[in-house]
Amino acid sequence: MIDILKDILPYISGLYTLPWILVGFIVTIFLSKIIGRGKIDKIMKKIGLILLFFFIPVLVFRIFVNTDFGKNEIEFAILVSFIVFFMYILAYFFAWQKAKSWKIEGAKKQLFIKTVITNQGRSSAFIGGALLASPWKIEAAIYIALVGVALFAIIPYILSHMHKKEIKNKENSNEKTLPWYLKLYPWYLIIFVIAAVGTHGLTGFTTKNLGDDLEIIIIFYSAITIPAALYYVGAGIHPNDLKKNELRKLLNIDKKNEKGDHWEWVRGIFILTTIVTPIITAIIFYPLFAIGIISSAWFAVITINSILPITSTNMFLVPYGIDKKSTAHVVTWTTIVCVPIIVILITIFEIFS
Repeated sequence: MIDILKDILPYISGLYTLPWILVGFIVTIFLSKIIGRGKIDKIMKKIGLILLFFFIPVLVFRIFVNTDFGKNEIEFAILVSFIVFFMYILAYFFAWQKAKSWKIEGAKKQLFIKTVITNQGRSSAFIGGALLASPWKIEAAIYIALVGVALFAIIPYILSHMHKKEIKNKENSNEKTLPWYLKLYPWYLIIFVIAAVGTHGLTGFTTKNLGDDLEIIIIFYSAITIPAALYYVGAGIHPNDLKKNELRKLLNIDKKNEKGDHWEWVRGIFILTTIVTPIITAIIFYPLFAIGIISSAWFAVITINSILPITSTNMFLVPYGIDKKSTAHVVTWTTIVCVPIIVILITIFEIFS
């Protein structure tokens, strides 16, 4: 049994995981013709919750409990924390400026700003998991874990606080607050991070201490997270979003057929995540790499993560008061555009590293 798991592991790790996006997309189209798209979406929502509560925390725990935090790792963790903070600050000012130029006010402005900030969150724990099979796996593990904490713990907490205040300010509001399990999740995830860092730091414990067989089982279990999540990403792509007229709207070619400001929002978020953030990241960090202040491993991981697509798990944050339709569209289009770029970047950096 253990030998079978060892043979399977290479095919659910690294770049081998990326085709699961296409698998999820194709299988979902097939199943939707049999049981309907509505039922598929409900099932996928439950699967997403299972991933959030039973797989992502184990993956994060395994990453941290196997990471030696020496001087180099601590410095990189501090740098990544700064980068993540900077990305969300950039998203805030981008959203604020767009709202001002579009003359969006009141509750609609708040909705737009929250949607933009949330969708700066990237698929680092999922699509970025391909980096765990790269020469820079330690740096990738640190980046993945810290982005995961920000995306699934800090941002939901901030959104929850904002959402609660908005509901209180509405007279006779029938809106419900978040379900208890979404309120619990940020703290639930942080416990796994603290436990892993504390255990490894105090005792030197790693998964190797469990013995070869149990270690393989833990690695296999946590590794399933990435292809399963990528399948989830593919399943969330609606064929209707891939029509030619939808692409024309995204590219601002078909303005006559646009209704409302939905596509303005989608374009704005798309530009922020696929153009503005990667360019600013390159402007800041390429000179540091060129003069030798940061290593090639640091530069590779930072660059690749700057252009990761928006994570489909942002759809779980819709109850926190973000725009569902805009989020769904930018998840789809950033995935389609960014995944091929990521594959190329990983290949290039591996050649020259």
